[in-house]
Amino acid sequence: MRIMKVVDLSVVVGAGTQVYPGDPEPRLTPHSTIERDGFNLLSVAMGSQTGTHVDAPYHFDEATERIDEVPLERFVGRGVIVDATGVGPRGVITWAHVEPVADSIDPGCIVLLHTGWSLHYGTDAYFENPYLDAAACRELLARGVRTFGIDAINIDETPDPEHPGIGFPVHHLIAEAGGIICENLTNLAAIDFAEPQISLLPISLEAADGAPVRAVAIQFGE
Repeated sequence: MRIMKVVDLSVVVGAGTQVYPGDPEPRLTPHSTIERDGFNLLSVAMGSQTGTHVDAPYHFDEATERIDEVPLERFVGRGVIVDATGVGPRGVITWAHVEPVADSIDPGCIVLLHTGWSLHYGTDAYFENPYLDAAACRELLARGVRTFGIDAINIDETPDPEHPGIGFPVHHLIAEAGGIICENLTNLAAIDFAEPQISLLPISLEAADGAPVRAVAIQFGE
């Protein structure tokens, strides 16, 4: 087996990175330079949920695993892409969207919710994201799925003054099951091959609720 193609599913982290309202904004500043010190070194400050990132169960359940405690197997696996590109702003991703690929869902796969919302990244519309229905989440968990990804800022509805929402039911369900959520994915439309192998390996931040990732989809061939 050899690698035929690698698709980058990550946003770039920098001064323009869009963050969840109230989260720390990333700051990348030169600490050392070749001109002054003989080498380049960057000082990096950011929140644990910056850019394309994964949530550990601990993000919503203190009795569960931190990001450095989660088995690495939970961050890699065969990707199953759910087409939810037509749901629209604050649209609900239901089991009807999952049904066309339901037969390919089994324990260990990574379910990627393709909403197309990454096209709105960097705008106010990005916070009007589609989100996963709790009932659909329960069914996916019942089928053994423990890793979920979405090309939006939130797998739940993002509240604002006009949309108070109903809390974060999907986050809680996945955390209680010891699962992983990846948010702020991008470029899912570029996965144009069958059986993509997905890697969402995070930085091993000690006792953290989550961490940034360089998410990729890999095509293997003979």
